[in-house]
Amino acid sequence: MKYRSRTDIVHLILEAANGGAATKSKIMYKAFLSFGQLKEYLMVLMENDLLEYEDGQNTYRTTSKGLRLLQIFNNMEELTPIALK
Repeated sequence: MKYRSRTDIVHLILEAANGGAATKSKIMYKAFLSFGQLKEYLMVLMENDLLEYEDGQNTYRTTSKGLRLLQIFNNMEELTPIALK
C-alpha cells in the first residue's frame, strides 16, 4: 500500500462512520489501521467534533461538522483529481 497522508486517513475514517453505527472494528478495517493508530485518530477526531461516540450502542458516527469536511474533501478531489491521488 502506498504512503497515505493524515488527511487521507481522516477521510477514510469519516467515510466509514458516515451514517452512524460504525464500530471500532468496522472503522479499523475500512481505513486499514492498526488498533493503536485507530485509538489516536478517534481521540483527535472526537476532540475536534468531527466524530461522536454513541455510548449506549458502542458505535461512532460522523457529526455535521465532519460531514462538511467530507464534502470539502470530495470537492477537492473533483477539482484536482490527479494531485490528490
